Amino acid sequence: MAGRVPQDDDIPVTSRSPDASLTQDDSFLATSRAGLVYPWGDAGPVGGQTIAIAPGIRWARVPMPGSLGHVNTWLLDDHNDFAIVDTGLCLRLCSDGWKALMAEDLAGQQASRIICTHLHPDHIGLAGWLAKKYDAKIWMTRGEMLTARMLLGDMAEAVPDEVIMQWRSAGWSTEQVDQAKKAGWRRFQASVYPLPRGYVRMVDGDVLDMGQHQWRVVTGSGHSPEHACLWNEKQGVLVSGDQVLPRISSNVSVSVQEPDADPLGEWLDSIDKLLNVIPADVITCPAHGEPFKGLHVRLRALRDEHRMRLYNLAEAIADKPMRAVDSFSYLFNRTITDEHLGLATGEALAHLKRLEVEGRVRREMADDVCWYHPAT
Repeated sequence: MAGRVPQDDDIPVTSRSPDASLTQDDSFLATSRAGLVYPWGDAGPVGGQTIAIAPGIRWARVPMPGSLGHVNTWLLDDHNDFAIVDTGLCLRLCSDGWKALMAEDLAGQQASRIICTHLHPDHIGLAGWLAKKYDAKIWMTRGEMLTARMLLGDMAEAVPDEVIMQWRSAGWSTEQVDQAKKAGWRRFQASVYPLPRGYVRMVDGDVLDMGQHQWRVVTGSGHSPEHACLWNEKQGVLVSGDQVLPRISSNVSVSVQEPDADPLGEWLDSIDKLLNVIPADVITCPAHGEPFKGLHVRLRALRDEHRMRLYNLAEAIADKPMRAVDSFSYLFNRTITDEHLGLATGEALAHLKRLEVEGRVRREMADDVCWYHPAT
């Protein structure tokens, strides 16, 4: 990896982006976490320290601002070195967390590769920085890397017209649109350290040979384009990233990059895939929260809660047509403020698109606003 060793000045102390725009991990959809077992309780590793999950698998936490408070990073023995899974945001708070790890539990050790489960900034934000620090390559799926490249290459400073049209069609008021425009654009770039031009591609079904440990790549979609989970069958451990979280549901949204996509359909298909591929008794190591047992219980809860919300929403639309913003009370168990309006709108559009694909609703445009009606 060519280039100078990164310095502190390369990492911003604060971000101009609001918390909600940084991660896109936390959904506004409440789901049940009943039936899960937390072998390590509800406490995690503190600064500079790691916790052993199984032979060759360590757990560390990178602090982050905002409601989530952290992203878990997983350190996997890789021959005589270790691989890093997920990195934190490009913020001084996060890089300081890594420096504490480098000075304490990781002192004198070498990272062999930087694996990113998916493209959201709390997962790839410091990947380029760590790649330079350790002279290591970044490993990602093609769908995640190319989408990240597309977002990083978007040089628009003002909010694009397509985004404003999506907001208005969802039913945003003029005041809400104007307020969102003031936040600006290019927030993704602000929270991701520059990535090297090259990377190593991971493909679903690949087995990553790490000496005594073999990790199979299992991909999912819906939360992001081609999210990579890592499964160590011998140790009975699944590194799930955001594809399975124990205490929150992952955000599943329609994006302006793919306005006609069906991410919730992809998400539900991915749940079925994990139920069929991964055993129920694995230790699941998520990106947020604590390692847990009860994978299939959690997957079924995620699937069933989404299905119930779809049913409730279809029943409500049968009584009266609605816009995306009108659906919030049928989907979410909390009030949506302007700070979270964008993410909530994306989730609402994902649920409405799924109903449309299933033939349960139809949409019509009236004065640039999209209204959803019963299909018949």
